[in-house]
Amino acid sequence: MSDQRRGLALGFLAYLLWGAFPLYWPLLKPSGAVEILAHRIVWSVVVMGLLVLALRRGAALRAVLRDRRRTALLLAAAVVITGNWGIYIYAVNSDRVVEGSLGYFINPLVTVLLGVLVLGERLRPVQWAALAVGAVAVVVLTVDYGRPPVIALALAMSFGTYGLAKKSAGVGAIESLAFETAVIAPVALSYLVWLGAAGRGHFADEGTGHVALLIASGIITAVPLLCFSAAATRVSMTSLGLLQYLTPILQFALGITVVGEAMPAGRWVGFGLVWLALVAFTVDALRHRRRQLALAAESCAL
Repeated sequence: MSDQRRGLALGFLAYLLWGAFPLYWPLLKPSGAVEILAHRIVWSVVVMGLLVLALRRGAALRAVLRDRRRTALLLAAAVVITGNWGIYIYAVNSDRVVEGSLGYFINPLVTVLLGVLVLGERLRPVQWAALAVGAVAVVVLTVDYGRPPVIALALAMSFGTYGLAKKSAGVGAIESLAFETAVIAPVALSYLVWLGAAGRGHFADEGTGHVALLIASGIITAVPLLCFSAAATRVSMTSLGLLQYLTPILQFALGITVVGEAMPAGRWVGFGLVWLALVAFTVDALRHRRRQLALAAESCAL
């Protein structure tokens, strides 16, 4: 297998695992969303710590800690991704998987909007049109739900902000997640200790299987990240950008099949508008990249 094909396979596996998360979090009931989140953080920091040692990333992590700007950005990223994880676990365990998938469908549009508002980037006409269609879709879904799709918007905004902070920090994926989980872990561990002391925790009360599943939350956090990191060094960002849609597609499919969530006509219209905006956005991005590559090739030839 060529290096590029191996990268595509690893990228596919990463997004496949992220897309399958709606099947995992319900297995951790009767633990509530906050308790599951706390366990995920605590066991993730254990796994990430072992990875840092095994892959000899300690020096890189110490270099991050010496850089105040990067440390501040990753601290903000840690807070935002903690909220994102908690919201998504809540969405899945309250049978709102479809709305959660909507958040990741509109995330590319939110990321572009943040680029305009925060970084002062300029958009091409098709990108503006895609944002406008996405805004109309939110209005349609608000009418259908009888309320704004708060979970979807919160997931998209938090993950978009997380991506912006990570991009600005420029830190490797393993070092970044190790730092992010480490700074939140003391809070998460304190909460779990309090929960156990109050007799409201479920860690040891539901059998060894439940204990194993909670501990495994650290592993299922790390494995797709490692696959993604390996893929990112082997394939183009364009290929990864296309693969990213696999996750919300799988989440959406699981929501309407396994979970059995209703999809009234208005909701289909809203999602259809989101998909239309994403198609326009993706086609425009691919065309722009081809033009940029062609211009680069011409300049090299000259």
